[in-house]
Amino acid sequence: MHRRTLMRALAAAPLLPTAARAQADWPTRPVSILVPFVAGGPSDIVARAIAARMPVSQPVVAENRPGANGEVAARAVARAPADGYLLFVGSIGVFAINAALRPNLGYDPLRDLTPITLAVTTPNLLVVNPDRVPVQSLAELTEWLRRNPGRTSYSTSGVGSSDHLTMELFKQRTGTDPEHVPYQGGAAAATDLIAGNVQLSFQNLGTVAGHIQGGRLRAVAVTSERRNALLPDVPTAVEQGLADFVVTSWQAVMAPGGMAPALQARVHAAVAEALRHPETVQRLGAIGLEVVANSPEDYRRFQEAEIARWREVVRAANIRAE
Repeated sequence: MHRRTLMRALAAAPLLPTAARAQADWPTRPVSILVPFVAGGPSDIVARAIAARMPVSQPVVAENRPGANGEVAARAVARAPADGYLLFVGSIGVFAINAALRPNLGYDPLRDLTPITLAVTTPNLLVVNPDRVPVQSLAELTEWLRRNPGRTSYSTSGVGSSDHLTMELFKQRTGTDPEHVPYQGGAAAATDLIAGNVQLSFQNLGTVAGHIQGGRLRAVAVTSERRNALLPDVPTAVEQGLADFVVTSWQAVMAPGGMAPALQARVHAAVAEALRHPETVQRLGAIGLEVVANSPEDYRRFQEAEIARWREVVRAANIRAE
C-alpha cells in the first residue's frame, strides 16, 4: 500500500508544477521580438539592441511586421500566448496615441498587452527654417506666429504622430494656429522644412540634430525636462516660460496580455539588463535615445497617463485619423 501510494505521488508530481517550471526555465527555445515598423527606425533599433544583449541561453531575434500604424503587429501580439516567447517593441503611437486617436482600434494597449518596461525616451525639438523665420526664442516665435495668422505651416511625420500632437498641444497652449502639412515620415518632414516649403516643426532629436548642427535648421526649444547633452545650448520650453510643456517620444517593451507575474518578472529582468548594458546605453545615447528601463508598474502608470493626455489633445483639436 505504501509503495502504491508513493508511485502515485511520483506520477502526479510532474503535473503540479509544470507551469511554474516553464517560467523558471524560460527560455528553453528562441525568443522573438516583434517590431511594428520597417527596419531602421527607433523601434527597430531598440529591439535589435535588446536582442543583442539579453542575458539568456537561447537566441533572441527581432522581426519586422509593419502595417496600419502598428496595428497589424499589435493584434498579432494580443492574440499570442503569454509564455515569454513573443515580445513587442513599439512606440508612443502604438501604445498610447493610437488608443487616443482611433476609437475602433483593433487592440487595447492596456487590456490586451502585458507591460514590461519603458525602454527609451527622446525629446522633440521645435525647429524653424532660419531663412524663413527670423526668431531666436520661443517668445519671439510665438509673437511671430501671432503676427502672421493664416500664412504659416508646420510639417509632421503624419497625422497622429508624436510631432503632430506635440504641435497641436503647443497651439493650444500659445493660441497660435499654423497649418498642418503631414508627410510620410520625419525625414521627409525635415527635408521640406529645410527647403522652406513649411516654416516650423516639432521633430525627434535624432531626426534633426545633424541639421541643427549644420545650420540648416534652428532649434528654438527642446521638450524635455532638462537640456539635452547633444544640444546643450538649446533651452527647454519650460525654461522659456511654457510651464509643464514636457513631451517625449518613447519606445516600450510589452508582451501578450495575461502573463503570469513570475514570468513577467523574469522577462523584465532580462530586458532591463540588456537595456542597461553600457554599450547599449552608449549606442542609443549617440542617436538621442535615453535608456529608462523602469519597472512594469512604473511603465503602466506612465502609459495610462500618456493615453489620457493625448486623448484630451485629440479631442480639443478635433483630430481624425486618416
